[in-house]
Amino acid sequence: MGNILLISENDETFNKFKKLLDTENYNFNSCCTPTSIFDLIEISPIDAVIIDEVTENLNLNLTIKRIKSKQENTQILLLTNGENIDEEISKLVSGFILKNYSDNLIISTINSHLKNKEKLDILSGKNKDLADSLYRLNVLYNTSSQFAGTLDIKELLNYMIEGLDKSLSFDLTCTLSFGFEQEPVLIINSLYDISEEIMSALKLRAILNYKSLFENGQPPFEIDDKNLKIIKNIKNPNNKFTFTIFQFDNMFAPIDLGDNFFGCIEIFKENPFTTDDATYFQTIVQQVSLPLKSAGLYKEIIHKNEELEKLERVKSEFISIVSHELRTPLTPIKNALSILASGRCGQLEENAMKFVDMAKRNVENLTNIINDILDINKIEAGKMDFNYKLMNIHSVIENVKTNFDCVAKEHEILFNTDEQENLPDIYADSQRLGQVLTNLVSNAIKFTPKGKNITIKSELKNANEISANPHFENELKTLEGNYIIVSVIDEGIGIKESDLIKTFDKFTQIENSLSRKVGGTGLGLPIAKQLIKAHKGTIWCDSEENIGSSFHFALPVTTETIEGKTIQKELL
Repeated sequence: MGNILLISENDETFNKFKKLLDTENYNFNSCCTPTSIFDLIEISPIDAVIIDEVTENLNLNLTIKRIKSKQENTQILLLTNGENIDEEISKLVSGFILKNYSDNLIISTINSHLKNKEKLDILSGKNKDLADSLYRLNVLYNTSSQFAGTLDIKELLNYMIEGLDKSLSFDLTCTLSFGFEQEPVLIINSLYDISEEIMSALKLRAILNYKSLFENGQPPFEIDDKNLKIIKNIKNPNNKFTFTIFQFDNMFAPIDLGDNFFGCIEIFKENPFTTDDATYFQTIVQQVSLPLKSAGLYKEIIHKNEELEKLERVKSEFISIVSHELRTPLTPIKNALSILASGRCGQLEENAMKFVDMAKRNVENLTNIINDILDINKIEAGKMDFNYKLMNIHSVIENVKTNFDCVAKEHEILFNTDEQENLPDIYADSQRLGQVLTNLVSNAIKFTPKGKNITIKSELKNANEISANPHFENELKTLEGNYIIVSVIDEGIGIKESDLIKTFDKFTQIENSLSRKVGGTGLGLPIAKQLIKAHKGTIWCDSEENIGSSFHFALPVTTETIEGKTIQKELL
């Protein structure tokens, strides 16, 4: 019914309680020295202790505190005559038995406190279970947070092992992984060291467990004990496991997510696993699967990026070499054709002169193509040189207008300018802006029929006043302050609405009969976009098919005056 300990020096008291409790089938013991009391408590848990208040060899206060520290729920009853009870002791004990109590009242009092002890034990058990659950939930939360904080496969597996160790206190885990090495790896996390014989057995066990997962199909990886790399992490290397480790309780689970297989894990523990243990084990193993998939994808992306960067370097080097090799013989060819055309080698017949002129034009076209390729290559590699200085956009427009006047006349196109007066100076590279405007005017002439107009326009606008086709609205949203807007407006073939977004893509030409006829690399507009971007500006276009197109670029004019000079702060 219960283990009762009587602490008393009085023989009469001892005999009374022994006779009474033996009759009621209690397990009864009695002692009165500190050593015997605590030796007895260590041997067998005590449900109730009856302490005689007149026990002279004991410090009652200290003895009660020590008993409660050893067995928190043990009921301590003070045997007293009810007079002059020490106040401190009355706070420590669970109840009282008066010496003049009848036998029935004594038994009732003891039974009542034994029931309290039983309830307290149940409550303590539930509290312990709750505390364990809260601890494990905290481990799960922290482990999940660690999973979310890394894309390194090795770290993810280490976090999984740490989470299992904290929540299950395992003796040994064997994790078969195919993720972070170029070969399959068996990761051993062990409380004690492992002999070579046990290691061989663990390797074979891991391989068999792995293959058992794919009895009805082909395993994703072929492994054997020869190509299986071992990584050991030993907590206490001074001790060693024996083959009794294989008699420990164990759990096994694959680490996978859908069709993605990352490995498997087996865990050993000397004490049996509970149902809750199995739940936590499966939960942590499942939790690591999704970040392992993300880590694998991230690793693949890194690998692909490295390959792409390597290909980009090879492409750039190839373009640079080929372009220079092509451009080198073009110079003497161009000079030779100029000499032939000049008549210094003899006057050419009219037909021969036509062929020389044709050759000169094609050499010039090829030179332009090579220059475009070299320019875009320099821009993408960040090697394009810029010479920024104070300048006025009027000079760039006039130079381009002068250079293309004859070409426009040859194509019977009306070419003019519409410039706002007194535009502020800007801090820019006039050569690069001239290159941009040349590309835009050249394109306009290519795609504008005879008798139509091309106009270069310039004006000062605030960012709030600038509007564009919806395809380019996002680029304009970043603009703030005042800008010089330069536009090349033509009455050419125009561009379909669906093709506008592609106008600044590399190697792109809008598909129609005229574009195929005039040819080109498709690099002029991408180069122009990058050059304007280097000036902290933006470029866009508007067009209507069979009506015409207008290409615009905006250059910032946020300025201040220092010593009489207007300078642009953004580009200093």
